[in-house]
Amino acid sequence: MFKAKSFLSVLIHLLLMAVVMVALIVGFFYYYLPSTTNHGESIAVPRIEGMQLTDAEDLLEERNLRFFINDSSYNSNLAPYTILTQDPAPEASVKENRKVYISVNMKNPPMIKMPKLIDGSVKNAELILKSYDLKKGEITQVPDLQQNAVLKQFVNGKEVKPGEMIPKGSVVDLHVGDGLGNTEFEVPEVIGMPVDEASVLLVGQGLQIGNIIYVQGSEEPDGTVLKQRPFAEVGAKIRVGELVDLWVAGEEPVMGID
Repeated sequence: MFKAKSFLSVLIHLLLMAVVMVALIVGFFYYYLPSTTNHGESIAVPRIEGMQLTDAEDLLEERNLRFFINDSSYNSNLAPYTILTQDPAPEASVKENRKVYISVNMKNPPMIKMPKLIDGSVKNAELILKSYDLKKGEITQVPDLQQNAVLKQFVNGKEVKPGEMIPKGSVVDLHVGDGLGNTEFEVPEVIGMPVDEASVLLVGQGLQIGNIIYVQGSEEPDGTVLKQRPFAEVGAKIRVGELVDLWVAGEEPVMGID
C-alpha cells in the first residue's frame, strides 16, 4: 500500500509538472512574446522625403520608429538637412522600433573643379554647367570676332580658370563674344563703284553686306552704287563684322530659273 501511494504521488507530481510546463510554454509563446514584440501588428512608414530632419525625427518618434543617416548629398535647390531618400519606402509595413535609413542634403556644398567653358558656345556651356550642378548666371556680350563663344567665366565677380575649385551649385557668369570685334577703321568709300566690286571690297575688309536697295531713274549706269550706310564721312569709324547697306542704280536683277 505504501508503494502504491508513493507511485501515485510521483505520478501526480509528474502530471502537475507537465501541466505547469505546458502553461509556461503557452504563456511565453502566446502571451508574453506577442505582448513584447507586437506580434501580428505593423506600422506604416510615413513619407519623410522632402521634410526637414527635425520634423521627420518627431514624426518617426510618434510612430515608434527610428532613423539612421547612411548617406548625404548636396542639392543647391533644397534647404540644408532636407531628407532626400528613405528606406523602407513610404507606406511600407514594419515592426515597431524599426530603423528608417535616410540620406540628407548637406549644409555646405562640396568643392568641385571648374569645368572648361572657354571657346565653346553658350549652349554647350549651359549643358556642361547643368551636368556639374552649376548655374548659368549673367551673359555679357563683349567685342570679339568669335560670335556667341565663351571668352571668360566668373564666380562671384572673380574670373575662374578651368580646374580651379569652386562650391558646387555656384552661379557662373559668362563673357561672350559679340561677333563684331573691337577693331575700328575708317568706313570704306564704295559710292560710284559697281555693286559686285563694292561687295568684294567690303567683305574683304571683314564687313557684311546688309540691304541692297535698287533705285530706278538714276543717270548712273545700272549696277552702280549710289549711296551707302554708314556714310564714308571724315572720321567715321566702323568695326569688323558690321553691316553696310547699299543703294544701287537700276532694277533689281531677276534670278533665272534653270
